[in-house]
Amino acid sequence: MADYKIGVIPGDGIGQEVTAHARKVLDVAGVRFGVSFEFREGMAGGTAYDAAGDPFPSETQELCADSDACLFGAVGGPQWDALPREKRPEAAILGLRQKFGLFANLRPAAMFEPLVDASTLKAEAVRGLDLLVVREGVGGIYFGEPRITEQVNPDEERAVDTMVYSTSEIRRIVRVGFEMASVRRKKLLSVDKENVLETSRLWRRVAGEVARDFPDIEVSHMYVDNAAMQLIRDPLQFDVIVTGNMFGDILSDAASMLTGSIGMLASANLNEAGFGVFEPVHGTAPDIAGQDKANPIAAIMSAAMLCRYALKRAGMADAIEAAVSKALDGGLRTPDIHTNGTTLVGCAAMGERVAELVGG
Repeated sequence: MADYKIGVIPGDGIGQEVTAHARKVLDVAGVRFGVSFEFREGMAGGTAYDAAGDPFPSETQELCADSDACLFGAVGGPQWDALPREKRPEAAILGLRQKFGLFANLRPAAMFEPLVDASTLKAEAVRGLDLLVVREGVGGIYFGEPRITEQVNPDEERAVDTMVYSTSEIRRIVRVGFEMASVRRKKLLSVDKENVLETSRLWRRVAGEVARDFPDIEVSHMYVDNAAMQLIRDPLQFDVIVTGNMFGDILSDAASMLTGSIGMLASANLNEAGFGVFEPVHGTAPDIAGQDKANPIAAIMSAAMLCRYALKRAGMADAIEAAVSKALDGGLRTPDIHTNGTTLVGCAAMGERVAELVGG
């Protein structure tokens, strides 16, 4: 009997390619550390809509419910853009987070030394970068009601999205941010828009209350527009950033580019019971899907996060992260991070090399 049951949901586009390599790396790490996995694959996104008429079919929901953790690829593509909102591929992500209460979205952005020249910022601005965005994942404007588009008069429509946060929702995600900071460099920045938004006024007040339970953490607050500017001006000042759903979505994608490519960034989506879905931050990249040009590192690093946060196997996570670092030290680069003097390889070659290094 396997030690762990892992749901694998490749999704669309390059999600199919990169998830296969994350799965292989997990398998190799399992052999090295004496852990066995049972992988079971499910559909989500546009692929699932085409096959079952639903971007998040009940079979996939049941698979996730019966798994210790899930690896997720990416969903979406232009061929599904005209579908109703509830049928679009992205509904699978929102449905997954909502159904399993995946309120804590962890998005690390760390600079590998060999990639300092791949960033669009100067090397001295990003060398040593190691920050973590803790994003609230099941509340805010993406889930608030009402959300409608209505005809005001024959010549005009009116659209409404609602940003809603409660005290308990804010408290639990801010507490995760403090817990993450307590095992890192003990600095936490809470990001809001307190000068104009009622939800942010509540956010800042609750964040201040939670801070009293963590007297050893250096706490600061910043408006989201200033935080975006500071990420570009001086990213090394940050350790842990905790914020709401929409602000976290934007800031974490901005932070990903500091490392040279969004193809490098992993994420974890966790609930209060410890169950998690682990996925690369990048999208489906339909322009390169099926061409062996995708970067599998984000998916592989997501597998490392799965080991660390869901399985509590820090040694396996460390081994996977070290293997990625060694592959980069060896000069291997996929097209998104390729520079002069390095070796251009495809998705398969990068994935195979990392798996080989994980094996020891």
